[in-house]
Amino acid sequence: MIRHSVILTLKSSLSPADKLQYFAAVDELKQIPGVQKFEVLKQTSAKNLFEFGISMEFENQEAYNLYAGHSLHTAFVEKYWAACVEDFLEIDYQKLDQ
Repeated sequence: MIRHSVILTLKSSLSPADKLQYFAAVDELKQIPGVQKFEVLKQTSAKNLFEFGISMEFENQEAYNLYAGHSLHTAFVEKYWAACVEDFLEIDYQKLDQ
């Protein structure tokens, strides 16, 4: 299992309508085959400056690679990511074998 997490802050210049449009586009990513446990989260802690999180899981690296190269994902990155995101941190986790 791979958990893909993106923690981000949106540009302060975005209007409330722009933010709604951005998150509507984010929501479309859950349609990509292989995406599991898709969540969009709002930061509640004052410990960092990031505002939101996007989290999803994939069965394996192959499923993640298919997501990363999928046309819905690449179109989202091209149309919305650079235009809306001020700063981000991307983390891909895999469970430790115990």
